[in-house]
Amino acid sequence: MILSSQTDLTAKAFGIEKAVALIAEAGFDAIDLSMFEGESTAWIYESGFEKQVEKLLKIAAGYDVYFNQAHAPFPSYRVDDDEYNKKIRPMLIRSIEVAGLAGVKNIIVHPVFFPENKKEKNLQLYNELLPHAKKAAVKIAIENMWGRDPRMKAIIPNVCSTAQELAEYVDALDPDWFTVCLDIGHIGLIREYEAPFIRYLGSQRLTCVHIHDNNYLDDQHTCPFMGKLPWNDITKAFADIGYAGDLTLEADNFLKRLPKAMYPAGLKFMECAGRELIRMIEEAKA
Repeated sequence: MILSSQTDLTAKAFGIEKAVALIAEAGFDAIDLSMFEGESTAWIYESGFEKQVEKLLKIAAGYDVYFNQAHAPFPSYRVDDDEYNKKIRPMLIRSIEVAGLAGVKNIIVHPVFFPENKKEKNLQLYNELLPHAKKAAVKIAIENMWGRDPRMKAIIPNVCSTAQELAEYVDALDPDWFTVCLDIGHIGLIREYEAPFIRYLGSQRLTCVHIHDNNYLDDQHTCPFMGKLPWNDITKAFADIGYAGDLTLEADNFLKRLPKAMYPAGLKFMECAGRELIRMIEEAKA
């Protein structure tokens, strides 16, 4: 099974080129290209981005790694915010284009919580991106989300938060161009259980993941085995459905607490945790 990690925090600390090198040097097989809005990703939305992608591909090839996954900027849309929506639309399209140039298989585009006609409006948003996905030869992955109730100051279900709703969304879209990215850390935040969620989706819908850990109270995005998620149950569920996708970590938030000099050790720590999860999945298959 391929093990990858996102560029997000490492790119913010060192720039994207050094981030690719550090993740590769830590032993990962592949890299998830984070295209969130910010200083470290500004190059994506400027002219000449194609040359930067070529440079990144050359760096990755030098380490015998590749870009397997990507993450589009988010939120994908904001209700009643025309200025933001006018800005984010071309960014989403550009991120899909960059993913295609980088050879990425799946790009995650977050669904949106609409107060009314939630499913219909999300399907419209995704289908409007479909021509761009086809042109780039990249699948769009839908992720399970969570929300926050400001009155109760608590995390609550939002959009595609349950396995059933997530399945309904992806089943209503073209299966050749849409898939599920299961964010394993989001499941327990809305008081669902990870293993049944995985089994409900099955291997046909579920082809990519975001792996991280938390304390079931906050979306911590920390390294596996540093929180409370039941990894024995999770890896057994992946084995039971015959999960055939990659294992992609979105678990680098703890790096923010480290001096830059310790980032290589932190990345290696994540790589070791990822390898252990892969071992557990393979052992459960046996």
